[in-house]
Amino acid sequence: MLRYLTRRVLGSIPVLLVASFITFWLVRVAIDPLARYRHQRDSKRVLAEQRVKLGLDHSILQQWWDWLTHFVRGDMGTSTRTGDSVSSMIGHALWPSLQLLFWATIVSVAVAIVLGVYSAVKQYSIGDYFFTGLSYVGIAMPDFWFALLAIALLVTGPTVWFHLDQPIFYSIGLHSEGVSGLNLDYFRHLALPVLTLTFTSVAAWSRFLRAEMLGVLNADYVRTARAKGVPRRQVVSRHAFRNALIPFLTVTALDTAFLVGGVIITEKIFSISGMGQAFLTALQAGDAPFLLSWFLVTAIAVIAFNLLVDVGYVALDPRIRLS
Repeated sequence: MLRYLTRRVLGSIPVLLVASFITFWLVRVAIDPLARYRHQRDSKRVLAEQRVKLGLDHSILQQWWDWLTHFVRGDMGTSTRTGDSVSSMIGHALWPSLQLLFWATIVSVAVAIVLGVYSAVKQYSIGDYFFTGLSYVGIAMPDFWFALLAIALLVTGPTVWFHLDQPIFYSIGLHSEGVSGLNLDYFRHLALPVLTLTFTSVAAWSRFLRAEMLGVLNADYVRTARAKGVPRRQVVSRHAFRNALIPFLTVTALDTAFLVGGVIITEKIFSISGMGQAFLTALQAGDAPFLLSWFLVTAIAVIAFNLLVDVGYVALDPRIRLS
């Protein structure tokens, strides 16, 4: 197992290096780090000084390497927008996004597995048709529209209809002012953004698991097991479900990895200061140091989740470690 994982980690390093260089080059092309100095008095002298200070007099390869070696040591640079350390800004923005990712993934995976297995086992039943239709709605409905509907129906509506002093759920941030920790207030804030993320994910993941389950249930070895008298529950749990989980794990892990970069629309609507909000603000301000670190942190997250998928493959099917 350790040897298998080591090979995967070593194979990920070149991917990360190439991704970081392409990202660095594209950000350098798209954003001029000297833009704010071009209209100052004595701009030629100032530009020359800043070019040397920022290392822009070196080749793009040397600039990338200097930035990457500083990043590895924990120095992500200084934000051109706020003047703060990018590492601290990333840390503050990453924590709310990780909370959304954690809760949304747990709920989505659990619900998607239940609905996917049920729809496969009860194929063409009324429940299967109902959940299939509901999944089409979830896939087709934009996140921002579902979020606004949730706010209208679960926050504003009940407060007005029942003349409540406080809404049942909140739609701004992850805590009320002056409140922190894992408490009822936290979950009342968390419910709607997690519901928004879960609705779309469950719709897609449950349909995918259903398709994979049906493919396995119709396989020859499953029909043989049934013919030998193996109970249906055992066939479904040990054969169909276990084998269908391998591709299901790939889809869920990769989709979850991209959430580390922040769910821009959800965080914007619910005013959550996560990676998505931070990315939008930095992009509008042309904050190149922050954008570079944001992209690399997201790339690391994608690679890390790929490694977790590899470990999951081995756990589900030990024969994979031999490949």
